[in-house]
This record gives sequence, structure tokens and C-alpha cells, in this order.
Amino acid sequence: MSFSDRLLHFLTEFPLPATLPENVEAFSPYQESTPRALFTQFARQYYAGNQRRVALLGINPGRLGNGRTGVAFTDPVALAAWGIANELPRRREPSSEFIQAVVEAMGGPTAFYQRFFLGSLYPLVLLRNGLNYNFYDSPAVTAALWPTIQQGMKRQVEKVGLARHAAICLGRRNALYFNRLNEELQLFDQIHVLDHPRYLMQYKRRHLTENVARYVEVLSAAIL
Repeated sequence: MSFSDRLLHFLTEFPLPATLPENVEAFSPYQESTPRALFTQFARQYYAGNQRRVALLGINPGRLGNGRTGVAFTDPVALAAWGIANELPRRREPSSEFIQAVVEAMGGPTAFYQRFFLGSLYPLVLLRNGLNYNFYDSPAVTAALWPTIQQGMKRQVEKVGLARHAAICLGRRNALYFNRLNEELQLFDQIHVLDHPRYLMQYKRRHLTENVARYVEVLSAAIL
């Protein structure tokens, strides 16, 4: 079974929580027909083979990028640029713009995704009052989801096939939870922390070239 097959099985079967505190709701793009079909096409094209990938992990997906396309940090515009035709609204998502620049700087999607996996500590979209929500925005939500996050990450390493020598954490605050998770489960030998793409696009867009170069430097050093 290939990396793509194992990943598809993991994500399409990932369980929805029964209820969450703070009126937070979760939904799975992988149980919706359009994002599931797009992600399936993407995975079979770019996550083929059996080699382990170095994980770049954010917090949890947003509704406009991964929520629509099924592909982490990839909006409909970027997805089309990678050869996956879609009829989704051409609304750009800042994190996707940044990651697209990084992928291009590292040789394009074929080269990039043969070495790296883009995902999240918690792979489902979280919403509160229709707006994106982070699993760490409420201690009660974090506590409710933590066992599932633990189980999911353990399975991704052991069953899907993430590299263990290194992983990349996207987001400084996310690093508090990623490092805690790693202390509890000992999944990765080293975790490199980078500023979150959305933060960089919102507050440091004028330094885009330098920030992309920083990503390329850290990712290149983490390659198997």
C-alpha cells in the first residue's frame, strides 16, 4: 500500500467528535464529495510511492483552503496551479499563497511532495459561529480533542509513514502543543519551529522573499 493510500484511509476515516465545548463544531472535508475527490486526485499524483515524508504540521485546517480543496494549505488557485482542475471559487487564502511560493522555490509540487507532507496536528476543520477556530483557543476544547490528537499523530507516524528524524511545526504558539505532544509520545527526534504562513502574510508580507528563503533553508536541512 502506498503512502497516498495509507493517508487517504487515515483522513477519510478520521472520526468526528460527538460534541465540543464552547459551541465549537468540527467538520471533515474528507467526508464531503468535492474536497474528498480533489484530495484523492492530489494524493495519488503527489503522494505516490512508499517513502517516508517529513511532516510540516499546522494547527487545524481552515474552511477556505483545506476546507474546500481537501489539501492542507492549498486553496483552489494553488490546486489548479498544481494541475488539479477544479471549479471552486478563486478566492485566495494567505497561508496557501505563502506555501505555494515555498513549493515553487523548492522545485515545484512533484519534488516537494515526494519529500514532505503538509498537514495539521488536528486534521478536521473547527468552526465557531461560522468562523475558523483553533483547537488551542479554549483549554476546554484542547482537553476534549487531546486524546484524539495523540492517537491521530501516533497513527500517522506508525501507520501512514511520517519520517521520525525531524518534523516542522508551523506556528510559534502551535509549537507549545506540538512539543508537549512529542514529549508525551516521543514521535520525532527533532522539531523545527517556523512562523505560521498566515502570520507571515498578514504581518510580514513585505519580507516575503526572505521568509520563503528561511523556510527553504530549514526544510532543506530536514530532508532525509
